[in-house]
Amino acid sequence: MAEAADGRAWYEIVRDVLKRHNVSLVTYVPDNVLRPLIEAIHADPFFTAFSCTREEEALGINAGAWMGGVRGILLMQTSGFATLPNVLASLSVPFSIPTLMMVSERGTLGEFNIGQSLVARTMRPVLDALSIENHTMTRLDEVEFTVDRSITQAVATMAPVCFILSPLLTGGKVFAK
Repeated sequence: MAEAADGRAWYEIVRDVLKRHNVSLVTYVPDNVLRPLIEAIHADPFFTAFSCTREEEALGINAGAWMGGVRGILLMQTSGFATLPNVLASLSVPFSIPTLMMVSERGTLGEFNIGQSLVARTMRPVLDALSIENHTMTRLDEVEFTVDRSITQAVATMAPVCFILSPLLTGGKVFAK
């Protein structure tokens, strides 16, 4: 896994940008690719982080937190995104909630699971159809700028944003041979 010039890995950069933007609530559905970020967040007392059973549950918790003045982000893998279009279209978008989502991308670059591949091919078109800003990050040098500016935009425009973490950035899931 690559490190930035200052020695930080992608997940440390994301953690630091979330803190800078006072995004203190982190809901997630466990995922091995996101494990370093989840562990870094759990290790930092700034954050309140916990695992949810479903992505819709996590998004609902974050929406309620936003209404109560707390900023949150939902961490998930590609297949989990497949459960979200309804709640995004009926809650986040119409009620102008700046829903922050981070997705570890599966379904590409040697994926064996057809379910992951199908969602990977439909995720971006669904986000675009819902007019949800989305950015696929493939290089370490774009992580800080993309996450920082997109959180600023999401809050200013009261609109959701989705960060897609390419396996080119994270190393992806390691598959058994």
